[in-house]
Amino acid sequence: MTDIPKVIAVTGPTATGKSELAIELARRFDGEIISCDSMQIYKDMDIGTAKLPPRSRKRITHHMIDIIEPEASFSCSDYAAMAAEAADAVISRGRIPIFCGGTGLYLDSVISPDRYPEQKTDPVLRRTLDSFSDEELISQLRNYDPLSAETVDLKNRRRIIRALELYFQTGITKTEWDARSKKLPPKYAAVKLGLDYKDRQTLYDRIDARVERMFEEGLAEEAKSLYKRELSATARQAIGYKELFSRIESGEPPENAKDAVKQATRRYAKRQLTWFRRDPDAVWLEAGSPGLAEHAAEIVMAFLAGR
Repeated sequence: MTDIPKVIAVTGPTATGKSELAIELARRFDGEIISCDSMQIYKDMDIGTAKLPPRSRKRITHHMIDIIEPEASFSCSDYAAMAAEAADAVISRGRIPIFCGGTGLYLDSVISPDRYPEQKTDPVLRRTLDSFSDEELISQLRNYDPLSAETVDLKNRRRIIRALELYFQTGITKTEWDARSKKLPPKYAAVKLGLDYKDRQTLYDRIDARVERMFEEGLAEEAKSLYKRELSATARQAIGYKELFSRIESGEPPENAKDAVKQATRRYAKRQLTWFRRDPDAVWLEAGSPGLAEHAAEIVMAFLAGR
């Protein structure tokens, strides 16, 4: 384990101040930030994905932001390969990678070895699976991989299809691939700092305020511009844009989407917390608390010193 490169990760639900803490830690520990946000990878999706403005990112080098057009498809395995390459480059410069973001699957995919074998998409299989209803897909997953059916978000059609594709292409269930991956050593040793509020309402209030601010900054106009483009299925489902696209299609005023965006973001924050809270290695800190940066820095310092 002593030869495994060390990295820092700042995680937790949306609207908890992850970016600000990551920048402060990068400043203190000579680090570079690697985003692990599944939507900030897309160019031109700025307001709705809560990207820091370019002037803020100039202070510290950032990676994995604005790397592809929103029309392009991009997978978790794509992220794992590119983020690992970025992390290795940061380490080669004698600096420390600081992963920052709320997409837990992306973070796990790069810190640990690839869980699944690289499989090219089979267009015929994909069309076949796409032809089934959500209920039929769930029924198949429960039949072929019942344990995955208990852990996969059954409201996420894309994840269900991916689990079935994995089984049909390899003959091995996602559950078995997960079990195998746990036996492999991690690619990086990570100190994981999770941010959250003791009072859940505080988090929800911050989410609501952020959504209001996004609309003030021009989220509706950004969504209108993106709506005209042939976005990838993943980009089109991004929270904030998805709700606005629906209003655009129905001819409703964009402001009518505000409550839906707030609700969708709150639900997403709950899913993020569920994902990160199950990690026994995460160190949880009170977001926005006095001395947060100092406390986080002490934890990082001890980690880097091997204590």
